[in-house]
Amino acid sequence: MSAVLVTGAAGFIGSHFVDYFLQVDSKYEVISLDLLTYAGRKKNLELAMHSPRHTFVQGDIRDPELIARLIRERKVEKIVHFAAESHVDNSIADPGVFLDTNVLGTHNLLRCAYAAWMDGPGQLRPEFASARFVHISTDEVYGSLGPTGHFTETTPYAPNSPYSASKASSDHLVRSYNRTYGLNTITTNCSNNFGPRQHSEKLIPTVIRTALSGQSIPVYGKGQNVRDWLYVKDHVAAVHRAMESGKSGEVYNVGGGTELANLD
Repeated sequence: MSAVLVTGAAGFIGSHFVDYFLQVDSKYEVISLDLLTYAGRKKNLELAMHSPRHTFVQGDIRDPELIARLIRERKVEKIVHFAAESHVDNSIADPGVFLDTNVLGTHNLLRCAYAAWMDGPGQLRPEFASARFVHISTDEVYGSLGPTGHFTETTPYAPNSPYSASKASSDHLVRSYNRTYGLNTITTNCSNNFGPRQHSEKLIPTVIRTALSGQSIPVYGKGQNVRDWLYVKDHVAAVHRAMESGKSGEVYNVGGGTELANLD
């Protein structure tokens, strides 16, 4: 049986994707790869651990030997890449970590996939005819929404933080591997996710936690940053659909249709 490699699988969104995928798609084994930094918890994969089609591997997306071995030995023909440093405040304090993981880590995955799936530019190996690299990105690469309007797949990139700049860079790398080498790639740019298992540092968990404890609710700036809010389980269903039915080289924005300022 061929396998799907899910990076960042013990994180908030990645773990929901693993659960969803195991329920709706029986064609593949699932390999959950996660370094288990502060944002990843093995407990998030508690349901998946009961499936005979699921394997957990603790490892780093920047490790070329590990990635190459997993693709080769487990016959990986789909990579769904969630792994990323994603906390904006942390990127302001230490941008180098974000470049290392989000840019160099993504490039290592692309390089290993290309080496395993293709014999050269435009030369897909027959046994990997359905291979695909699905890159999970963010709408923050487009900058900030105004009081009206919404992002589209053709909105110019305008990242405003080291985090969003690192994700924009990884998006461009994915595009380049598609256009230069013919690697079958899909990029999804999602809006702000919310739901179970979200890290406590994120906005909604922080608001709930501080409100329950009677503390003042912290708001970034004047609280007027507008984002579209997307329920995590809707997001992972959209990612699966893009993986199954998307067109190679395309970008798909995934939103919840609920645009609110942080203060609201």
